[in-house]
Amino acid sequence: MDTPQVQLGSVRPGTGLRHVHTAWLRTRSRYATLTAVSLLGLGAFALLRQVDPNVAGNPLPPCPFHTLTGLFCPGCGSTRCLYALTHLDLTGALAMNPLLVVSLPPLALLVLHGAGLLPRQLLGLAASLANPRLWLVLLPGFAFLRNLPWMPFALLAPG
Repeated sequence: MDTPQVQLGSVRPGTGLRHVHTAWLRTRSRYATLTAVSLLGLGAFALLRQVDPNVAGNPLPPCPFHTLTGLFCPGCGSTRCLYALTHLDLTGALAMNPLLVVSLPPLALLVLHGAGLLPRQLLGLAASLANPRLWLVLLPGFAFLRNLPWMPFALLAPG
C-alpha cells in the first residue's frame, strides 16, 4: 500500500502537525525492515570476510541441531556457505548449503516487497514466495533429503 506523501504546505488548517508526524512514522516504519536487514547483512559480510568458519577454534558457534542430533537441519552449512559467497566462491557455497544460495534472491525480493519497493510486475511472484505453505514444505523436505546417505541426496549435505 502506498503511503501518501504529505508536504508541510498541504496540511489543512486545524489538523496541526499530527497528520504530518503520522505520515512520517508510516514511511519510517516501512523502511525499518529494509534498514535492519541491510545492516545485519553488512555486519555479517564484514565478519565473514575476517573469520573463517572452516578453521578449527573459530569463534562462530556450530549448528545446535546438528550438535544435539547428528542430523543436518535446513540451515546446516549456512555460515560456511555465506563465507564462501563473501569470497565469491559460488561452487563452495553450493557445496555447503544449496538451498540458501538459491533462496537469497527470493528473500531479497520479499524484503523489497516489505519496503514497498518492488515493481508491480513482481507482486505476484512476491505473493507466491510469501506463502508459508511453500516454506513449510520446502524446508523440512530439504532437511529430510540432505540426510539421506545415497547419491544424489548425499550431495545436499554440507561439506
